[in-house]
Amino acid sequence: MPRDKSIRRGGLARGLRLSLAGARAGGTLAVDGTLKKLRGDSSDYDALLSRETRRFARQLGELKGSYVKLGQLLALLGEHFLPAPLTQALHELEAQTKPVAWPEMQSVLRSGLGANYSKLEIEPEALAAASLAQVHRARIISTGEHVVVKGQYPDLVALLDEDFNTVVKMLRLARWIPGSQDFDSWLATLHTQLLAEVDYPREHRMAQAMRHGLSRHAALQNAPVAIRIPQFWPELCSTGVLTMEYIEGHRAASAKVAALPQATRNELGKLMLRLFFAEVFDLGLVQTDPNFGNYLINDDGSELTLLDFGSVFELDQTVRRALCNAILAGLINDEVRLETALVALGCLKSDAGEVAKATFKAFISNLLEPLRPPEALQPEYVNAEGLYSWGRSGLVNRTSQQVARSLTNKEFAIPSGDFAMVARKLTGVFTFIAVLNAEFNGYDIVKPYLDQITASGGDRQMSSN
Repeated sequence: MPRDKSIRRGGLARGLRLSLAGARAGGTLAVDGTLKKLRGDSSDYDALLSRETRRFARQLGELKGSYVKLGQLLALLGEHFLPAPLTQALHELEAQTKPVAWPEMQSVLRSGLGANYSKLEIEPEALAAASLAQVHRARIISTGEHVVVKGQYPDLVALLDEDFNTVVKMLRLARWIPGSQDFDSWLATLHTQLLAEVDYPREHRMAQAMRHGLSRHAALQNAPVAIRIPQFWPELCSTGVLTMEYIEGHRAASAKVAALPQATRNELGKLMLRLFFAEVFDLGLVQTDPNFGNYLINDDGSELTLLDFGSVFELDQTVRRALCNAILAGLINDEVRLETALVALGCLKSDAGEVAKATFKAFISNLLEPLRPPEALQPEYVNAEGLYSWGRSGLVNRTSQQVARSLTNKEFAIPSGDFAMVARKLTGVFTFIAVLNAEFNGYDIVKPYLDQITASGGDRQMSSN
């Protein structure tokens, strides 16, 4: 695998490069785009936009580190209200991360672990490389236990704020993001999430909180597939290094998982959906990164390991209540409650017209399709046994196309950052289940929550995390 000799440093040079790119893109699009639109030649303008966004994404990839992570977050969280060519170009960053050469990573780990570095035998070959950190397999010398050591690339934290502001400035110069208060709020959520993902003590705390919460959740503990959270070694952790249990497994899209029996893949899919409802409704803690690399499935499909707790997001109680009400109101067809919830989530303005209301209500209705009672499911997406076929349904693509069409409505409001994070999670869950080609009805999983809201008179009480 090709290696990078180092992570690029020098915030000023990095920022200047992107700012110049933004000015260039903005000027080019403003002049050329206006002329071509006046001539009615929109296809040329679209090609120009695609070329400039790819140039921008390429520069993010070359600068590496936090710029790559920013691009990935923008692609995942902004795909419904950033220019489509921009999100398409940014998605390509996900496959560009290459490991940093061992001498530099060894220096990072030595510095982060101090005297405890000598307690480990660390393999120089990287097990995995991401935009902000790199993972190496290791052995605890005294016990022989196998662990993984996750080391943060050098100087990233010091440059995060500067890099974030530079990217936002560039996107504004290029006129690719709006200059509205709503969007500023969304960017603030993005900034907070970026900082959280390099806060290793927080990541350790979130892993412990998830372990504690999930261990007390009856529906998950009684499920046929077990959930596993890796053990951490606190004495081998620091602000820039995490050491945790080494667990082998397969990704959802692997050939090994595809070869599992249909019944096993069904149970894996059910577990992912149960986990989503447990996180949002019961824990208030949501692991928001849908990357398949954050989940490992063992050989026989009886265990699902959760990884990457840096992306665990603590839901605001008000947003959490509104989100739960939106899901439940959509399922019981309570349009008044659904509209109230959508306003609270920032998806609808309080003075929105009927067209905007109908658009968002239809979006929620379509998104909740696999959670409806069996008799309400569309026949073309149901198998001979009456079970919803997640892979065949094409649900994620259909709802994405609907959102894209809704963006043309002038009453479209930019959803809150919290909503964007949860939407990112739900899209990932549905995609995970679809890749498994699982077949089951989600209504059986959501029904207990419907029963609770009915029993409480229409307003489910939020449990504390």
